[in-house]
Amino acid sequence: MRRQATTFPVKDYNLAATLSSGQSFRWQWREPNWVGVIGAHWVRLRSDTFSITAEAAEPVSDWGWLTEYLQTDSDLSGVLRTFPDDEPMRAAVAACHGLRLLRQDPWECLASFILSSTKQIVQIQQIVALLCERYGQPLAVAPRQSPGYAFPTPGRLARVTEAELRACKMGFRAPYLLATASLIAGGQFELARLGQLPVETARAELMKLPGVGRKIADCVLLFAYGFQSAFPVDVWVLKALRRLYFPRKHVSLGSLHHFAASHFGPWAGYAQQYLFHYIRTKTGEGR
Repeated sequence: MRRQATTFPVKDYNLAATLSSGQSFRWQWREPNWVGVIGAHWVRLRSDTFSITAEAAEPVSDWGWLTEYLQTDSDLSGVLRTFPDDEPMRAAVAACHGLRLLRQDPWECLASFILSSTKQIVQIQQIVALLCERYGQPLAVAPRQSPGYAFPTPGRLARVTEAELRACKMGFRAPYLLATASLIAGGQFELARLGQLPVETARAELMKLPGVGRKIADCVLLFAYGFQSAFPVDVWVLKALRRLYFPRKHVSLGSLHHFAASHFGPWAGYAQQYLFHYIRTKTGEGR
């Protein structure tokens, strides 16, 4: 049956924390809803303690794309039980309870994090919105809503000039995005195969792309492919690790990666997201 709205049960799902925690940059809070785009779907979400309600602009026969994106079937309690029983993780879980990892489209995730370098979340959202408005496919939206656009394909961006990309306020990131889009559009780099590779190999492959270092590669491995051993270390996670775990020591980035790999268990990537959101929003560090 094709329906424009659906409600599905959830347990311990913090929609606000999940959509605002720096994983994806397509969501806007329009009280009492979150409005965004997933693939070719404009969607409006609202939640309560036990359910999430979704509204689309057009009738939908299969909502699997949404539950896959939101990862509503994941066993969060099982994930949390694997976290180390230490004070920083207990505090992060208590402050951000219900935070989930999304499962995103690899190309959109990769391109978005190429654009994220040295930018704050609100700035990344603005760049991505402008890029989609200028080069994304227009989408049907609900009445009285702002226009919606799909994320532009690699092929579309490969036909754009560097100057046109810079006009989207992405600065020095423009040539990286253009070169990466061209490689993928031309078939010289296949994102689809990365999910079948060992995480170390997949990371090394991603880091061959222009503008992709370890942090961006790990974000893509975690948020698009679900590699839980990927532990992105940006300035916020670096701050969390140093201040919460090594407050009186100078610890190198390499040592912190080694610590993360051994300390946070099989769901280290999940633990990273809790630390990131906690240090950025709950401790006063982000003000």
